[in-house]
Amino acid sequence: MRDTDNMEAEMEYDDGEEPSFSDPEDFVDDSDQELLGDVLRDKPQEADGIDSVVVVDNVPQVGPERLEKLKNVIQKIFSKFGKITNDFYPIADGKTKGYIFLEYSAPSHAHEAVKSADGYKLDKQHTFRVNLFTDFDKYMSISDEWEAPEKQPFKDFGNLRHWLEDPDCRDQYSVIYDSGERTGIFANDVKEPIEVEERARWTETYVRWSPKGTYLATFHQRGIALWGGEKFKQIQRFSHQGVQLIDFSPCERYVVTFSPLMDTKDDPQAIIIWDVLTGQKKRGFHCESSAHWPIFKWSPDGKFFARMTQDTLSIYETPSMGLLDKKSLRINGIKDFSWSPGDNIIAFWVPEDKDIPARVTLMQLPSRNEIRVRNLFNVVDCKLHWQKNGDYLCVKVDRTPKGTQGVVTNFEIFRMREKQVPVDVVEMKESIIAFAWEPNGSKFAVLHGESPRINVSFYHVKNNGKIDLIKMFDKQQANSIFWSPQGQFLVLAGLRSMNGALAFVDTSDCTMMNIAEHYMASDVEWDPTGRYVVTSVSWWSHKVDNAFWLWTFQGRLLQKTNKERFCQLLWRPRPPSLLTQEQIKLIKKDLKKYSKIFEQKDRLSQSKASKELVDKRRSMMEDYRKYRERTFDMYNEQKPLRLELRGGVDTDELDSNVDDWEEETIEFFINEEIIPIGDL
Repeated sequence: MRDTDNMEAEMEYDDGEEPSFSDPEDFVDDSDQELLGDVLRDKPQEADGIDSVVVVDNVPQVGPERLEKLKNVIQKIFSKFGKITNDFYPIADGKTKGYIFLEYSAPSHAHEAVKSADGYKLDKQHTFRVNLFTDFDKYMSISDEWEAPEKQPFKDFGNLRHWLEDPDCRDQYSVIYDSGERTGIFANDVKEPIEVEERARWTETYVRWSPKGTYLATFHQRGIALWGGEKFKQIQRFSHQGVQLIDFSPCERYVVTFSPLMDTKDDPQAIIIWDVLTGQKKRGFHCESSAHWPIFKWSPDGKFFARMTQDTLSIYETPSMGLLDKKSLRINGIKDFSWSPGDNIIAFWVPEDKDIPARVTLMQLPSRNEIRVRNLFNVVDCKLHWQKNGDYLCVKVDRTPKGTQGVVTNFEIFRMREKQVPVDVVEMKESIIAFAWEPNGSKFAVLHGESPRINVSFYHVKNNGKIDLIKMFDKQQANSIFWSPQGQFLVLAGLRSMNGALAFVDTSDCTMMNIAEHYMASDVEWDPTGRYVVTSVSWWSHKVDNAFWLWTFQGRLLQKTNKERFCQLLWRPRPPSLLTQEQIKLIKKDLKKYSKIFEQKDRLSQSKASKELVDKRRSMMEDYRKYRERTFDMYNEQKPLRLELRGGVDTDELDSNVDDWEEETIEFFINEEIIPIGDL
């Protein structure tokens, strides 16, 4: 049938006009984009190849004998941003010209190289300037006449330190409750917490304050968000899929994020360091495990950060994020390291190796000078404990003396502020449960022994080279030591398995101020001033009795705050005081002058009724003052009228018009009494 139809059609063509194959007037044909979409997408663009090229300036000028080494260095630095498919090193007079061309496999890699490597300091004489090749047309067409840059809109986040201006000096803290569904910020008050901000699903896991309290960091599946200002506006976002952990530099300039999901061989993104102010990624790193977080430890000024890998200590500098002196330190067997909180000094320890003893080394940065090395023998383990100001370093050394089976603990105390860093030793034969330095002093506390006979000992490091045992309390129910941030006072806590036993101690005379209990307490948090301390039972560790209690530093219970499925409380840190030590001493000396005012404020704030009464009295006094001013003004306005009514005589003052006075004496007869003399 089909063949017959075709034959008939052919016969019609022969007999008459050929049929028209033109489209109807209203017909819309398929576009090239629809028919050839895949082909057109791969169509070469005008700038293909060029927009993947970067130009690196200020490169060392070398001859043929050093060219291969230079290429290896360049490859190592710039391959971090993507795959380099081609490179070109212009040569003149037998030497490179000082600039090179690198081509990446994708334009995004070229942009990342410009963003991250521009300003990279190769050595003292060479700092790279990196630009896209396509930018040169833009630079060539710059007008000779200066044009004012376009003003960028100012983003007002408010006063990022507004909470420090609170007239009652209230500290703030964050609270996560309702099993993580709700997060609130509260101002601490003796009567009851004052809500500052509260939001639902503000974070997906937990929150972190920055070291100076400027930012609140919240966690989300896609990354980290920073909040701040009076209304806690979003200040910055960092996109890092699956982020689990963060850490801030002490200066708050950088934030480090960790995610186990993002790492690839060619593009390290397990750990990313970000610039807090700009939100830009500074550098990415590989990471196999986050078991010992933070992976990077920061120097106290934020200029350096260091990382330990097998037999290697890598120290990086900011803002280039490159290795200090372009090389890592080879330290065979390094086990742990820690920065001094007060100086750019690193302490690290290495275990014994055959006939070579274990050793603790103190290294000054960036010079890498070893300022002290301490050899140790028969070492099982070491722990490094810095005092908050960096005045002392305690190395807790677990040893097995020859000929004995047990473990003996030595506390090796390094006096960092003295010449040649002398070392004192305290030996303890009992097992050590906890150790903690007094933050702003020269005392330390040690929990030692076995349950139920747990003892706490207090030591004082004296200037004469001696370490004295001040006091020992025996039979304590404690497994943790929490010093007040200002020193002198501490809390001995028996957390979790010890049912929340609490002991409040004044170490100035080593007296127990109070003994209390917060059943099943899981956390203890001091406020930044050392005036208050919070104990809490977290839903993350215990599913019932979730609450936080507020205590004075003396151990007097002020509040019990129950929050449904309470999870976490964190005090907002305060930045370092701008006052000098001399000014602080003067304030402490004159504190009694102001104590009456403070005590009066405290008494008034103890009850809500008192506060309402005071407010009412103040309001009435203000109304009276305004009324008195109004009547006084009216009195002055009516003076001409008074003078007119009194014939020009000013009677406003008692002693006015003395010359017109007339003196008149008036006598009154009161009574008369006659007394006979004989009767006297």
